[in-house]
Amino acid sequence: MPNSIRATLQSLFQRTPHDGLAGAALWLVVSFFLSWLLTFVRGAIGTFFGVLQILIVIALACVAIPLLVRFIRNRMLWSLRNKLILTYLLIGLAPVVLGITLVTISAYIAAGQFSIHLADTRVQAELDQMSADNSALVARIVPIFGLKSDSESRSRSQDLSDSERAAASTIKGPRLHRHLEAFVNGTPFTLPTSSAHPTVPLGLPAWAVDLKNGSFRSLVLDGGDTYLVAVNQQRLADGRLFTLLSSLPVDSGVMDFISDGLGRAAISSEKTAEEVLASNRKKERPFSSRSHLVSGGTQPPSLNVIDIPVHFFSTLAVTDWETGKSDGVPINVDSRPSLLYLQLFGASLGGIVTSTIRVGLIVLCIIFTLIELLALVMAMRMSRTMTASVHDLYEATLSIDRGDLHHRIAVSRTDQLAELSRSFNRMTVSLQRLLEEQQEKERLQNELSIAQEVQANLFPTAVRDLPTLELHGVCRPARSVSGDYYDFLVFYKDDLEASEKRVETGVGIALGDISGKGISAALLMATLHSAVRAYRFASEAVVYSASSVAGLTASRDGRSGDSGELFESPGRIMSLLNRHLYRSTQPEKYATLFLAHYDAASAWLTYSNAGQLPPFLLGRDNSIRRLDCGGTVVGLMDGMQYEEGRFRMSVGDILIAYSDGVTEPENDFGDFGEERLIEVVTRYRDEPLHIISAQVMQALDAWIGADEQPDDITLVLARQL
Repeated sequence: MPNSIRATLQSLFQRTPHDGLAGAALWLVVSFFLSWLLTFVRGAIGTFFGVLQILIVIALACVAIPLLVRFIRNRMLWSLRNKLILTYLLIGLAPVVLGITLVTISAYIAAGQFSIHLADTRVQAELDQMSADNSALVARIVPIFGLKSDSESRSRSQDLSDSERAAASTIKGPRLHRHLEAFVNGTPFTLPTSSAHPTVPLGLPAWAVDLKNGSFRSLVLDGGDTYLVAVNQQRLADGRLFTLLSSLPVDSGVMDFISDGLGRAAISSEKTAEEVLASNRKKERPFSSRSHLVSGGTQPPSLNVIDIPVHFFSTLAVTDWETGKSDGVPINVDSRPSLLYLQLFGASLGGIVTSTIRVGLIVLCIIFTLIELLALVMAMRMSRTMTASVHDLYEATLSIDRGDLHHRIAVSRTDQLAELSRSFNRMTVSLQRLLEEQQEKERLQNELSIAQEVQANLFPTAVRDLPTLELHGVCRPARSVSGDYYDFLVFYKDDLEASEKRVETGVGIALGDISGKGISAALLMATLHSAVRAYRFASEAVVYSASSVAGLTASRDGRSGDSGELFESPGRIMSLLNRHLYRSTQPEKYATLFLAHYDAASAWLTYSNAGQLPPFLLGRDNSIRRLDCGGTVVGLMDGMQYEEGRFRMSVGDILIAYSDGVTEPENDFGDFGEERLIEVVTRYRDEPLHIISAQVMQALDAWIGADEQPDDITLVLARQL
């Protein structure tokens, strides 16, 4: 694992100076993983390695920052293309991204604050209404009851006329089930309301017996419940203080009223603001299961893609009913921009934009303009750097064109253009050396011509036909030398009746294609040629050696030396060639090879195909037989075995063996292909083989046209007579 990390870091920062930062980063990463594993150990050891892990992270950050800076400077800003992209981003994309981000964040915060403001406004509006209703009720109650005493007020209420009782019944709160309580100098006073509210009265705490301003309205917290409370006091003529308290418990009905047109609102009645902040420090949700959550309203579905949910959290001012101290309770409003937009503009959606919005938009445009100007200045400076480098290169090319090879470009930067200028300076130094090397190249060209002549001698120059088989082969290199190979190996036996005459018994046919082109392919072709010839002569030596041991006895028995016995098994020869090439050439070098043995007496053809394009046997009746029995290419893997195919040739059968340079040349109509090759041979099948070969070459030249010959072209033909 450390080796792979080191290799990754070296490949990532291969343009940075070779110092100890990469190695330090490597060991810090390894130390981090080791310390992380040891943190699972319980006790002091785990705690120690937990602290050590934090220190390692800090050290790794200190090492990673310089590496990151070098990476950005040497890899990302070194390329001219990256600089241009960065320029375009600074000019065009950066202001847009900043603007969208600023508008999005500002709009979200403004929407959240606005939703909280609307909820708070509705709470205050309800409190103001409660206080106003209390003032009106106090004005009615005092003249009716006179407020002598509690017993007198009860007797007075029994003597009320119907009109007075109707007026007294109006003291019941008209909205949201308010509860009324009356007090005289802090003592409860019974009001003859028509019905009683089921909620337990709040009572009047000591701090509210004599209010400073004679009124109080606020959101209060009494035990575990939250109320909207309005208190109004009036001094009577006899000096007593009359207090009327109106309370409204904050339940789902009140929250529905607060969240009407906003979405959903929720208030926690058991946690104050300090408790909520403490919960946040403990990573608890503001409204956990331990708090009493009162909510109301529903959040409608979005109208479009940008109509996203707006979740905002804040606090409302609350008074502790027992102590009178001010605090805050958390409130959470879930709304949508479409709802807030309707609340903001209401019926005047098509009205004129207010001056405040206009001023805000103008300020925002000014900020965007400043950012755009800054991006433009940075892009211009970077562009000036690039254009200056291009200008220096242009002036240098003019000097070189005039023959001034001593001209040099002054370079002081470390980016890609600076490296290009250094390369140009090195090029001018190399020009003089190249002039001298030109002469050396001409000498090598002469030697290559000699190599071409030597290779031409490796191909059969004068093909001797057998009495039963006509042979022909041609190879046309794509370059000076060829990577294709073909050969004919004629086998003989001695005639006992005419000792000086040798009779042809068969022929070996070889055709191969070496991987690659040029000199390397030509050298491997020569190796393959020599190996095939070596096995041919080796078989002959074995036969002659056996004959010498047998002596004259073999001659009297009518036996004669046959050098084709080994070649009668092309699969065996192919295995030997595969082992030879595998052990004597580079791993990436291999060859495709077709090897066949033709027996003149029986007209049997035995073959093996090692990855070569399958040759065809064109019958007299125009039937086609593919010779594809064999195995994989030779020289690529050791220990390969090759299968053999065997058949008898009939009179007029033509064997067509070829390399990929015959069928794979292409033009606008596609490849030359096997069908066109067979078509040309079929058309001229009764002509001599060299005429058929010339017609194939002519068809190939017409197919390739004016383009360069793409590959070596090799064609071998054999016809049964």
